[in-house]
Amino acid sequence: MNNQIINCSNLSKSYHDGSKSLDVLKNINFSINAGDRIAIVGPSGSGKSTFLHLLGGLDKPTSGQVFQAGLDWQTLSEKERCKLRNKDLGFVYQFHHLLPEFSAIENVAMPLLLAGVSVIIAKDRAKEILSDIGLASRLTHKPAQLSGGERQRVAIARALVHRPICVFADEPTGNLDQTTAQMVFDHMLSLNQKFNTALIVVTHDRQLAGQMDKVLELRAGNLAN
Repeated sequence: MNNQIINCSNLSKSYHDGSKSLDVLKNINFSINAGDRIAIVGPSGSGKSTFLHLLGGLDKPTSGQVFQAGLDWQTLSEKERCKLRNKDLGFVYQFHHLLPEFSAIENVAMPLLLAGVSVIIAKDRAKEILSDIGLASRLTHKPAQLSGGERQRVAIARALVHRPICVFADEPTGNLDQTTAQMVFDHMLSLNQKFNTALIVVTHDRQLAGQMDKVLELRAGNLAN
């Protein structure tokens, strides 16, 4: 059975500055299967974040195609892309981007509420996933009342509460000390196993990358083992 959920074909991205052209990605072919745990490493400026944005439909390629559930991102309207992202994908960034005026449970419930889920069900699901990652006693705390590691765990819970098929994490532990980073990473891997959610992580931390099933390096516009 084919478990492929996202794939790209001859994916390229260039940026133009006057007469100069910078080729960031060059004809990349790549696929993601359900439950995959893949780390993407590479030097700063190699295009790792750009690659994630293209796979998640947040940016448009210069050439090539990205397919999700058999749909070409390029053929969809912005409204259709937003709907598909909200249903199937989760995103975690180096900065947590939590809404400061809302509690942890309210922040985590937000994606479900935006999708039309009832408040009661949304908060139940948010409470469940926050409890899974050790934050049952922090449900009503606002971001300013949480530690850096706790805020990042709330961000991870928010990305996974709607049980997406794939989560893209861009330097999710970049602002954390090594011990806290490992704890946060352990929770990400645990949720990956629980929901069979594919996990694609961009990281500079080779020690964390080595805990994934596959490590790919992006260098000179190409992706290699």
